[in-house]
Amino acid sequence: MSIIQFDNLQVSANFDSLTTTPGGYVLHGPNVSVHTPYEPSGFYHHGWQSWSLAAWTTLEPQPAPKPTLLMPRSIDPIYAHHPNPNSSWVGAIEFKDGNILLLGSLGLDSHVHYRNGSLEGWYEQGELGNRFDCDWFVGYGDEGIVFNAYAQLVGQHLGTGRAITPFRVWCSWYGLYTGINERNLTTIFNDLGDLSFDVLQIDDGWQIAIGDWQANAKFPSGMKELAGKIKATGRKAGLWLAPLIVVPSSRLYRQHPDWVLQDENGLPVSATFNWGENLFALDTSHPSVLDWLSTLMKQVSAWGYEYVKLDFLYAGALPGKRHIEMPREAAYRQGLAAMRNALGENTYLLTCGAPILPSLGLCDALRIGPDVAEYWKSYRDDVLLNNPSAPGAKNAIRTSINRLWLAPLVHTDPDVVYFRSKNNNLTPAQNSMLQDLAQICNFKATSDLPNWLTGPEHKLLFDFLKHQAMVVRTGRYTFILDGQKVDFSPVMSIPTKSKGLIALISAITNWLGSQARVVRLVDKLEAVRREKMAKEL
Repeated sequence: MSIIQFDNLQVSANFDSLTTTPGGYVLHGPNVSVHTPYEPSGFYHHGWQSWSLAAWTTLEPQPAPKPTLLMPRSIDPIYAHHPNPNSSWVGAIEFKDGNILLLGSLGLDSHVHYRNGSLEGWYEQGELGNRFDCDWFVGYGDEGIVFNAYAQLVGQHLGTGRAITPFRVWCSWYGLYTGINERNLTTIFNDLGDLSFDVLQIDDGWQIAIGDWQANAKFPSGMKELAGKIKATGRKAGLWLAPLIVVPSSRLYRQHPDWVLQDENGLPVSATFNWGENLFALDTSHPSVLDWLSTLMKQVSAWGYEYVKLDFLYAGALPGKRHIEMPREAAYRQGLAAMRNALGENTYLLTCGAPILPSLGLCDALRIGPDVAEYWKSYRDDVLLNNPSAPGAKNAIRTSINRLWLAPLVHTDPDVVYFRSKNNNLTPAQNSMLQDLAQICNFKATSDLPNWLTGPEHKLLFDFLKHQAMVVRTGRYTFILDGQKVDFSPVMSIPTKSKGLIALISAITNWLGSQARVVRLVDKLEAVRREKMAKEL
């Protein structure tokens, strides 16, 4: 046990060796701990991937989000039932005077928890034998200063994004969902007119299957032709893919079942359930998978897409038995690097559903919260399933605000904003809060269909895209935005564990939500609703 001295705090720590660094110290060792004699008032929980909860919480562990079948898309499954408050790569505790003590990894496959007065960190694989060897930053003081010092070190170790300025994006997802086709997209591209989008991005619904990334029958002219139509409007063409997952009905899975990540019994590892099927993860330690990913990205570039959104990327870092034994996040990063290299330096890469630290240095933008939705929150997800990572505007804002420390490293994507009143259940105040967050992140995207916007709504969107806000952060959740105070504090509450009768209903809802037949039925009903929306174009 050694003593570490900060300006007005002395802590005891365990580590192999230590060096000083601006803002604190770097501890070396696969297992480290920092102990303080003072009782903290809160814990900073940093979720594993884009959609996972990030928030200041109590000193109690967060309950596992439900339903169990969908858990991999909400949380790192290894730590879903961890007995202590815990966090991926970085954790912090707050004291009554507002100062924080932070312990953050500078490498991959690492975790932090708080136990018996100590922040403890460990690498899952021990000595990794690479340039990210088992280093940790420890800092104390003002929250903004400490997190910034940590971010600077992470950037030195893992890198930062390449692009200087984020693009203004129109995305098809929250307007048409999978109801896109060549005809309706062409109409929209032509109708966007004077709205100053830099990118028009085609989202889910163009592919034959998850794993078979070719145009389906709704796009008879092919994806290259559609990219050309976008470029004819003076904008860049964008495309969504989920290249690290595969469904059993796909040709890829039937031809290459050995490419899929397996458990100890040789069965495919579940990457959740979606599109009416189980999702499986591709094994990015497999040389043939890396070749396939590279070929796919080169195809996307050849079609003419210069803005690429890669989704459900957490699958590449799920625990399992790999073709080549290696740490799971290092395996994911290897796959992402192969795709980044194949896309080329001129392609803007947005990662989503992505493990946070392993994505840094390889992407230009990173989704930093769960999906928004045309509603604020869901009783089913909040109360019955206790899932703060489920889609919803409140969940998206909460986690995005608590991840703004990533801004020096990557463009932070809080997801789309809404200006339309049609097919939108958000109040004006809730819409405004999403729009303010987009201005703070300087990442502007929407899926509003041009013919859904009233004249005043069109004007608001027009001005939003043109405007460059003056942003001053004044506190953890407070900002001055163009001279006006913005306070996100009311959004930060987290669902509490259900009790009594509600707990029983919660258990039943979890069981139902983990039955593939039930989830498939719910997905079909949702698809019908979305198809109805799409037909209103």
